[in-house]
Amino acid sequence: MSDYAKDVLVSTEWVAEHLNDENVRLIEVDEDILLYDMGHIPGAVKLDWQRDLWHDTERDFVTADKVSELLGRLGIREDDTVVLYGDKSNWWAAYAYWFLTYSGVQGLKLMNGGRQKWAAEGRELTEEVPSPVPTTYPALTRDESLRAYRDEVKAHLEAVQSGQGAMVDVRSPDEFSGKVTHMPNYPQEGVLRGGHIPGARNIPWAKATNEDGTFKSADELRALYEGEGVTADKDVIAYCRIAERSSHSWFVLRELLGYPKVRNYDGSWTEWGNAVGMPIEKTYREE
Repeated sequence: MSDYAKDVLVSTEWVAEHLNDENVRLIEVDEDILLYDMGHIPGAVKLDWQRDLWHDTERDFVTADKVSELLGRLGIREDDTVVLYGDKSNWWAAYAYWFLTYSGVQGLKLMNGGRQKWAAEGRELTEEVPSPVPTTYPALTRDESLRAYRDEVKAHLEAVQSGQGAMVDVRSPDEFSGKVTHMPNYPQEGVLRGGHIPGARNIPWAKATNEDGTFKSADELRALYEGEGVTADKDVIAYCRIAERSSHSWFVLRELLGYPKVRNYDGSWTEWGNAVGMPIEKTYREE
């Protein structure tokens, strides 16, 4: 995996070999939050993205202090190598990776291929839930350069138009065109308008993965994005519907390809599509 810009992936083999290492900690983050209870990698703890990362009453993340508390509760120490993995080719594991990186956590890795590859290889899964010894995780400082807010996205439209910036919509072509307002087989999440942010390029997140859930090679990934004009010299913002798929693409661009300026717009289409005064483009026309 050395052709990637950063050393941020580990293989299923590597994880199997390091299951008993004291300073290697596994965290499972699934879209289907019940999967963990049906069997997980021995020693892995569960992170519930709905409960652990989002504020109870505000539509925003928990504070950096709460992230330190969460990591302490999970028994994570500052110098541990934290390996994240999950279902759906690491969708939500990539979301947790982005969120924790944004929160200032260092030493994170993704297990390439995620839960599906581990299971497909017939590796051990257990229902035994570990009881980690709580730690005191140090205070964290947020890195706001990794996150885009709605007004910043609106301001970014000029950079996109002038060729200085790029916007990547990682949703399905039907969502991008405005034909539908949600993914197939998923609930409509209250978005009033279909379409995309003006100037965005549609590069569905799954184009970056192989059938077994692993990431494509650096050369393949570079060709995928450069072919759409999303190059390393541009200021890039990625978005989807609620930022789980765009976190996956953010990981590809920033961590695997080494693009220096990539932000994740976590408000994504659920915010933009409902916001007053925000421009959209729609390419789907009713017959």
